[in-house]
Amino acid sequence: MYKNLRGRPGAVLAAAVVAQFVFALDMSVVNVALPAIRTALGFTPLDLSWVVHVYALTFGGLLLLGGRACDLYGQRRLFVLGLAVFGVCSLAGGLAQVPWQLIAARAGQGLGAAAAAPAALAMLTTTFPEGPRRVRALGVWSAVNAAGGALGVLAGGLLTEYAGWRWVMLINLPIVAAALALVPGVVPAAARPARRERLDALGAVLATGGTALLVFGVVRTDTHGWSSPATLTTLAAAIALLAAFVFAESRTSSPLLRLGLLRSRWVAGANVLVFLAAAGQFAAFYFVSLYLQEVLGMGAAATGAAFLPFSAGLVAGTVVATRVIGDRNPRTSLVPGALLAAAGLTWFAFISPDGGFLTDVLGPSVITSVGAGMVLAPVAAAATTGVTRREAGMASGFMNSSRQLGGCVGLAALATIAAHRTGTATDPAALNDGYALGLAVTAALFVIAAAVAVVVLPRRRAALPVPQPTTAAENQMEGTPS
Repeated sequence: MYKNLRGRPGAVLAAAVVAQFVFALDMSVVNVALPAIRTALGFTPLDLSWVVHVYALTFGGLLLLGGRACDLYGQRRLFVLGLAVFGVCSLAGGLAQVPWQLIAARAGQGLGAAAAAPAALAMLTTTFPEGPRRVRALGVWSAVNAAGGALGVLAGGLLTEYAGWRWVMLINLPIVAAALALVPGVVPAAARPARRERLDALGAVLATGGTALLVFGVVRTDTHGWSSPATLTTLAAAIALLAAFVFAESRTSSPLLRLGLLRSRWVAGANVLVFLAAAGQFAAFYFVSLYLQEVLGMGAAATGAAFLPFSAGLVAGTVVATRVIGDRNPRTSLVPGALLAAAGLTWFAFISPDGGFLTDVLGPSVITSVGAGMVLAPVAAAATTGVTRREAGMASGFMNSSRQLGGCVGLAALATIAAHRTGTATDPAALNDGYALGLAVTAALFVIAAAVAVVVLPRRRAALPVPQPTTAAENQMEGTPS
């Protein structure tokens, strides 16, 4: 089913990373524009946060479904369809006249990204064989993914200040067009399999509902506390649906997420690690951005420019990772990278209300970003080690889902911790104390990530196949042509 994807690997990589860049960009580009959006469209303060939250809700909630769909219906089909939906909804958002139109457009963007993002990563893992070539390809993908999030802050500030808030949506159109233009020549349509597997409808409903409720419950903690009845009820319902999803997946012959994947120490360990790393990285972006604006008094454009060293460090870290790993175990980069990121975030925890960019931000930004970059490439390689081609989308959707959930849950939890330290005070010194505490906790998350890499990931680089199905029904499924 995927043998034709090996034709032009460099061009396949280009298509995948251009798409991933715009998905990552959209996670942060809107944040700086929120005050302008509120004024222009008449959002209430309570509703404004949904411009950000609804994208995370649909993107994170539908990733498992998108990953499995690209295995069943073809990576190219899902990639093109997802990009097209994302582009159309970006145009709709840029033309929105009332709040509900923008929120609906952002939900549509998340839907499109949930289809195309796992397809993009699956295209890479089925095009590049395990080993140095895949590590290099995933290093580029990871660097672009991370840089997109960091550059989104800069782009959002510049566009909002000099072109208007609508351009934080419309900027996506030429990027989507570039990715779509690459597809026909480099990503052939998948051959139709001899026997079509059915999509696990029950699993899709349970996974999407459970994940969406989990994200919904977490993102609302800015208005409903963690101990409030609304939050506890929502999270309890999410846990119940996810538990039902696990049970349902153990009973079906065509699961959305085959539980045997989790018996692989590579897959399980990498997903725990990426959850922790994303929680730390997303929260660090948030706290540093607020420190620059609320404590140091920098404007939107200047705040965006302050993230340029972070973007450069992420790229440098992924380059280091690809050179360090080669044929060796990904742990050789994961462990020192996570510890280096922890060291940079520990330095960040000493921010001062009387500080400045050169004294409090530049140095820790470089150290943190290089360390994070050394984690991003090998963790993507580890999460797909030993996975068969016909389950590449499943594994890719699972890893992307872990990353999105980690970022969402981590940011909400750490923001609550910071707000508890700050209390009701709004002066720069009090805000500084809250942000510093949040950054200290992000450092601890990267230390835990390093421990996971040491304890869970296998010591040998040899890619043992992921445990395969053993029941009669699953053995029948395993014989499906791919």
